[in-house]
Amino acid sequence: MIEKWPITIPELTGNEERGVYVYLPDSINHDPGRRYPVLYMFDGHNVFFDSDATYGKSWGLKEYMDYTQTQVIIAAVECNHSPDNGRLQEYSPYTFSDPDFGTITGRGRTTMEWMTKTFKPLIDSRYPTLPDRKNTFIAGSSMGGLMSLYAVLEYNHIYSRAAALSPSLWTSPAQIERLIRQAYVENDTVIYMDYGSEELKSHRNMASCFYRAVEQLLARRVYLTSRIVPEGRHCEACWEKQLPFMMHTLTYDA
Repeated sequence: MIEKWPITIPELTGNEERGVYVYLPDSINHDPGRRYPVLYMFDGHNVFFDSDATYGKSWGLKEYMDYTQTQVIIAAVECNHSPDNGRLQEYSPYTFSDPDFGTITGRGRTTMEWMTKTFKPLIDSRYPTLPDRKNTFIAGSSMGGLMSLYAVLEYNHIYSRAAALSPSLWTSPAQIERLIRQAYVENDTVIYMDYGSEELKSHRNMASCFYRAVEQLLARRVYLTSRIVPEGRHCEACWEKQLPFMMHTLTYDA
């Protein structure tokens, strides 16, 4: 079951509404005492419905969750669609410059402050969640993947596990490497991170950025699942194919 409702983020876009998509396992209807882990996701409009997806293809995550009967609530927030690089600003932890986009003022910290201090408490108050760090995850792709990696490192006291699919490390590699080296991370932190083999050609030094991030995360003794996806490309159809790997990592319990 998917519930969709509007929300505003005054710190970012004032009174402009955007959509929230919440996936609820079917068991919620016949097991009222049960409580669930929560996976927070970026680009919520691309997660569940092709009709809402930017390019007409979603991750198909509802079908995957229903088929596998994965007992997790998913709370996904729509991105900023402003043509003035609104999404890039909200999903950039750091300010960066690029020949195609110019200078992007990073507002990722503001985004995460809202997600942790406003949105998470709202989800915890509306739904039967397990609100503790152990049961709070975050995931996204591309710039959302970058934000997920940033979130699990910078806000490790909130999120214990993250999935970063095709993370846009190229935007600010030095800052991300410094964050990985210096962030305080609990020894139970779990990260899934991948990149498509075809994507590695898209940005200069992308392969080295990815490999360095992997090495540094392993050096921090994070429980890391890292993959180069054969023939993987930068699109929802490809990310949908990675759902079994991503969800297994996020929900694995020895």
